[in-house]
Amino acid sequence: MAGRADHVVQHLTEKSRSEIRGLFDHGCVTLNGERCTDIGAKVRSGDAFEINYDLHTRYHERTAAWEDEAFKIIFEDKYIIVVDKAPGFLTVPANPGETDSVMHAISRYLSHRGGRDRAQAVHRLDRGASGLLVFGKTREIAEVVQKQFEDRKPEREYLAIVNGKVAEQTGTFESYITTSKSLQQFSTTRPGEGQLAITHYQGVEIVRGATFLRAWLETGRRNQIRVHFAEAGHPVLGDTRYRPDLSEHPHWRVKRLALHAAVLGLKHPVTGQPMRFEAPMPAAMRSFIGGGNPVAQPKKRRPVHK
Repeated sequence: MAGRADHVVQHLTEKSRSEIRGLFDHGCVTLNGERCTDIGAKVRSGDAFEINYDLHTRYHERTAAWEDEAFKIIFEDKYIIVVDKAPGFLTVPANPGETDSVMHAISRYLSHRGGRDRAQAVHRLDRGASGLLVFGKTREIAEVVQKQFEDRKPEREYLAIVNGKVAEQTGTFESYITTSKSLQQFSTTRPGEGQLAITHYQGVEIVRGATFLRAWLETGRRNQIRVHFAEAGHPVLGDTRYRPDLSEHPHWRVKRLALHAAVLGLKHPVTGQPMRFEAPMPAAMRSFIGGGNPVAQPKKRRPVHK
């Protein structure tokens, strides 16, 4: 019998369109001895066409993987969803009515899945940064995870490329960060002002006149890593807000921050089990590091938090 593969299967099995696609998805159809996954494949006279399946099994069509330019799913269960945020997207909308945030994108994904859950933000990443974010699927779950952040319990490791050669290969920034009238963050020495901000770091290598490093947050203030390194004279590459006069680099031509949330460790809000997630280094950062000549490579170890 000749014709389109799915039409042949329908004629021979009399199954629904959805079940037919399920047979292809589950490898039940072979054409000339090879698995056939293309429902539109042409079947010609003389071809060896076989359908092998259990009469008592319903072969459901596999749902296509969700694709969204704002995020990639790292982990999901009925309580939380952990994603790798793409640069260029806000975590939550900055103004009422905005719908291009990661929170909205995840909520659209959850709605597509047919559930009533909506993404509830637990913490944030800067628009120009990328990396790991966790969202609760209900407000109650989000609040449980937020309490962990308030108590400084989650592990948060960032990868960053900052301009210039950082003199100390390991160190800690500790300051009180406050907000100016122009909404800029900065460290203040005025008693009683600002929120405590602690950033630990370790340089990994110096390349192209910049320093590739790992940073660990003990606190989670807005723009914390960017502020601390900019105030030290080593702004994150691509930062147009904090020390833009120093953040430009001839080999960093992408419109994003050289800042990536690479590791996130926390306890599951319901089971209490420890969970640790990793997001691979973005291509732009990988390309920058790979294109230079490292001159220093200290051991990669996490500074001890006191």
